[in-house]
This record gives sequence, structure tokens and C-alpha cells, in this order.
Amino acid sequence: MTTTEHKSEGPVAADDEIVLDVQDLNVTFSSEDGPLQAVRGVSYQVRRGEALGIVGESGSGKSVTSMAIMGLLPRTAKVSGSARVLDQEVIGLNDAQISKVRGRRIAMIFQDPLTSLNPVYTIGYQIVEAILTHRKTTKQKARERAIELLDKVGIPNPERRVDQYPHELSGGMRQRVVIAIAMANDPDIIIADEPTTALDVTVQAQVLEALEAARKETGAALVLITHDLGVVAGHVDRVAVMYAGRLVETGTVEDVFYRPRMPYALGLLGSLPRMDEERGARLTPIKGTPPSLLNLPQGCPFAPRCPMVQDVCLSEAPVLTAPEDAEERHEDPLARHLAACHFSDQLAGARPQDLFQATELRGSGPEAVAEEEKDAEAGSGAEQEGDSASSEILLSATDLVKHFPIRSKGILRRKVGEVQAVSGIDLELREHETLALVGESGCGKSTTARLLLQLIKQTSGDVRYKGKPLHTLSEAQMRPLRRDLQLVFQDPFASLDPRMTVWDIIAEPMQIHGRGKEAKQRVGELLDLVGLNPEHGSRYPHEFSGGQRQRIGVARALALNPKVLILDEPVSALDVSIQAGVINLLEDLQDELGLSYLFVSHDLSVVKHIADRVAVMYLGKIVETGTTEQLFSAPAHPYTQALISAIPLPDPVKERTRERIVVTGDVPNPANPPSGCRFRTRCPKFAGELSETERLKCVEEPPVLLDRGTGHQDACHYSKAVELI
Repeated sequence: MTTTEHKSEGPVAADDEIVLDVQDLNVTFSSEDGPLQAVRGVSYQVRRGEALGIVGESGSGKSVTSMAIMGLLPRTAKVSGSARVLDQEVIGLNDAQISKVRGRRIAMIFQDPLTSLNPVYTIGYQIVEAILTHRKTTKQKARERAIELLDKVGIPNPERRVDQYPHELSGGMRQRVVIAIAMANDPDIIIADEPTTALDVTVQAQVLEALEAARKETGAALVLITHDLGVVAGHVDRVAVMYAGRLVETGTVEDVFYRPRMPYALGLLGSLPRMDEERGARLTPIKGTPPSLLNLPQGCPFAPRCPMVQDVCLSEAPVLTAPEDAEERHEDPLARHLAACHFSDQLAGARPQDLFQATELRGSGPEAVAEEEKDAEAGSGAEQEGDSASSEILLSATDLVKHFPIRSKGILRRKVGEVQAVSGIDLELREHETLALVGESGCGKSTTARLLLQLIKQTSGDVRYKGKPLHTLSEAQMRPLRRDLQLVFQDPFASLDPRMTVWDIIAEPMQIHGRGKEAKQRVGELLDLVGLNPEHGSRYPHEFSGGQRQRIGVARALALNPKVLILDEPVSALDVSIQAGVINLLEDLQDELGLSYLFVSHDLSVVKHIADRVAVMYLGKIVETGTTEQLFSAPAHPYTQALISAIPLPDPVKERTRERIVVTGDVPNPANPPSGCRFRTRCPKFAGELSETERLKCVEEPPVLLDRGTGHQDACHYSKAVELI
């Protein structure tokens, strides 16, 4: 079928026509504590072919706004205002009426593709269903269209994949299937709600490429909802910043990123660890948390967190207006730069660090600032001078291997294979050092962390703490050593007992190790150390925000004065402003207490900011390792190069002009890894640059980690250092 045939029904938008017009949209939910105003007076417009990014912290109302437009809110929600799709009002339509618009004129891509897809139907059936719902065509032609769509969004072997079920696909492939469903009827508007959250950076790049292909194929306008400012910088034309249910700043992506006029937008930009900045500069988080939508403060909702707050901010809510001193750069009225701040004129040329002060454990006075500047001048030169090499090795692994058995079904459950989770890695973590372990999901990072702590036993290999072997110890012999080796989990809510108070949670390790007498004083000290009020120890985990819960997890891990903290994705689930506060906290604690960190992460922006050395893992093996400066200034392994090039930069010009190294496909099955080099099935160099003889070597001979002469090691037969940033 051609695009023209798909567009045969209903009105067609002209290139400059407004396809989505939202005016004074309000959404209120009823609760036991009173009305909750989730969206308050939101207005925006989007033209055909245009991309609008909506950003903000969790709970700001981004997703609720889109759900209201799609007619997907529960019946108890009170929705008022207007949302017109091609001049058709959609607010107030009943289910039968909105169903004729939804999927045909406006489509939505949800955050979690696994819950968006029906597990009992093939992906082909679900795409065909979307086509047949709105088009008069045969099932055969609809199936052909489904295969065509799967091919367009970059799914390999679409003729075979069309008959598979969602659980047979990876997370990235499932998200591309959802994009294909959204494309099925060539809609005029596509709303993408956090389409890349929880995806690896390489998969994220593939999904964003598929989203761009969807826009090009359908000519649709895009509303991209995300908290990742790097994604916004490279893929939208205009930006709308939301806070506490309202729009607080709008404008072109260049205006909002380079010339923000709302303290909140400036704070979001300052909270980001950036790949294109030197390591050592502290992040500037926004202090505090968003207000409760049940009890919004009078005046500006950002006032309790704003360093510029004055009396007028506490009594009068600002409205979106153009700053008086702002230059009018655009004739297009939709591109005007507007900010909801009484003092937006004072923010001309301001930097985040000028406005927000980073949280300091050592104080916030002039002495602390001078000390920080002195530290910044010293920088991370220790790693360059080799000081870290002379410090004591605390934790090490040699030829570490972990295979998990695959067993058959039935009563006997015989072993029929094994998953090679970790395949012979060597690691050394030194005193007062941060070693980052990075790679895609499934590469073996978290398994390695648990092996080092002996939470699971290795198949073979050697794990030592201060030279003492751990793998030969019994559980009883390991218990005293666990005081020195602690773990901070990725999800603080899942790792904290909801039935225990925060005081009991932090005191529990001390009671287990016979130090319960000191718990009363120690818990208060720990809460104060991680930036929480000691008086809140009687509260339960659900009464704290995500960032505060992560701080509680850190406090618990510090209860026994450990030497080593293993941090398993400790900031991946946090908003950028909260993430910045936790990162600063970890750096302060390392300086205060002399801790060593093994930092497990897939976010290389965070890794560059916090790590001294980096080890890159792929399919159970370390493929490159070196100092942070070496690895980021000139990565040598094609996989590392692809990871770094896939990290989005929160800079519109840089993000749109930088060179990309695209990795196609998904990580191979660790139960049956490729022969030779495990990365060769996805390696762009193997696919396009090597001769037949060179490729044969990659197929037959596994590469080993080799030092190229500077302490920078990589496992590639044909590695070549490349500058990417």
C-alpha cells in the first residue's frame, strides 16, 4: 500500500497547519485528602511535521497531559479546557467517538512496551489489528503492511518476526514494534511518552532512529515527553518545561538550552553530568523536592526551591511572558521564548552554578568554596601521575567465571546448557578509588558485583579482599568481612523494608553485628551525614521521595564503617536534579570517609563525572579498561566508541552535528556466544572496514586485553583510538 492510500480518509493537514491545539487544559483527580491538581492551565500548539519536547521532573504532569488528550484517563478524573486535533475537539468525547480519532489521527507510544503489547497475540496480529480498525482492506494486505512497517523501524527479518510474540523480542525491539503500531495508519500526531526510558544507550539510539523514520514516513507532528535533556536537544524543534502541573518555560530548543529564563529550567541544565565537560566540576542540583499537588503553595510553585525567591513570588503566581530584555529572534509566534518568572530579566547570561549552590558536607561558606576551588585546581591529576597505582589494592578478581545452568522442563530437570554470565575477567579496586563497570544490560555487570561480594559463588576464579581469598570462606567466615564490603541497590524502594521505620532499617546492620548499643547515636549521625533530618528516623520509606530513599540506602550501607561500597546503578531511576544531589553526596562521602567505590552503570555521562578508572564489559568479558581520561578522550575498542557516541549531549548544536557510530542488532544470547570476538556480530568495523582475512581472524581467534603502552588496555584485533567528543 502507498502512503496516499493510507491518507485517503478524513481531512489532511497542510504543512503549516496546526494539528494539535491544546488550550487551558486542566486535570484534577479526587483523593481521600482532597482534589489533586495534576495539570493546571496547560496550553500549546504543534504544527504538522514539527517536534515539541515536554520535559520536567516526575510528577510534573507531562504524562497526565498526554493521557488527557488521548482520552485514557479514568472516569473519575475531571478534565476541562480544550484539545483540538485537526480542528476536532477531543476533550469530552465518549469512548466510541475518541476511538475513531485515536490511532488514526493521533497515536501514542507508551513508556513500557511490554505492558503496551498483548502477550497472548503475535506482534503481527497486533499491527494488523490497528490497521483493520481504521482501514477497509484485506487481512493479507494488512499483514504485508505490518511486515513493511517492521522493516521501516529497523527490525531484522520482519517476515519471521511478524509471527513472534512480545516475550520473544528484546526491550528495544518491543519498543520499535510499538512505534510500528503508531505508524500503522499514518497519524497526524505521534505522542511519545518516555520512549527510551530504561533502555541501554545503544538501543536508545536505535529507537530514536526508528522514531525519526516514523516521522519521515508519516509526516506526523511529534510530542516527545522525556526527562532526558540530551534526547530533547537532538530531536525536537521547540521545548516546553513543566513544573507542578504548569508550563514554566517554552521556546525553541536553542533558546531554552542556551538562554534559559526560568530558574527551574536553568537548574535542570545544571544538574546534568555532561560528556563534553571536564571531569571535576561539581554538579549544581536543585535543592528540595517538587511540592505536593494536594497542597500547592500560594504564588510561584517553584518558590520553596528557588534561590531568587522574593516576597512577590510567595503571593503572586507568575504567568508565561516574554522577558523584557529578550531579543525577538523569531517571526513565528509559536517559537517565542516565554518564561513564568517574575525576575526572568535578571537571568540573562546566568549559569547554573551562579544561581544554585551544590550541597556541601563540609559547609557552604567561603572557606568551603575556597577549599572546593583548591580541589578543582588539583583536579584528578592523581590518576594521571599514577598515584592510584601506588595505593593498596582492596578488592580484586582474577580470571573470574560464572556460568548459570540451563535445565530442561519436567521432574528430572537435567542440565541442557549454561549461560555464560561472566567469562574470565580481572579487576582491581584500589584504596580511595572509584572504578566504574559499564556496559549494556545483560553484559554481566551486576553478576560481577555480586560475585565480588560473594552473594553468589563463582564457577571458577579468585576473589580477594586485602589479599585474603574470599571464595574459600564459608558464610560464617564471610560475615565479619561484610562490615567492610557493602552494596547499594538500584531500586531503593524495593531494597528497603516498607514495614520498618528508617531508624530500624539503618540500625539493623549494627544490631546484626553486635553493635546495637551505639545504634541510637549512630543512626542520627548517618542521617545527618547523607543530608536527611535525623528527626525523620521514625518515618517509613514510602514517606520519602526517590532521592531521599536512595540516601537512606547509602546511610544503611555506611552503618558499619565499610571500606568498599559497590553501587549497582544507584542513580539510574532518579530525576536529573535528584540524581545530581546523590552524585555530589557520593563524592563528598568518599572524601570524608576515604571510601572506595565499584560503580556499576550504563550511563557514561555519570561515569565520566564520578569515576577514576573505567572497565567496559560486553557479553561477560572486559573489552577495554583505562583511566577515565584515557577512555573518554580516545576510546580504542569499537564497542566503547559506540557507547560513547550514543550518549546524547544536552547541547542542540553539538548533538545534531556530532558523528555517530551506530551499533545494529541486539546482544547475542550468552548461552551461545559468537566464536572468536564476541562483539563481531554487531561491530561496524567488522561489517564494513575489514578484509576477508581480517574478518576470519575475528571469527576464529578471541582477542585478549592488551596494553597499548599507556596502561590503556583493549581486547580488539584491530583497535584504533578515536576522538569522539
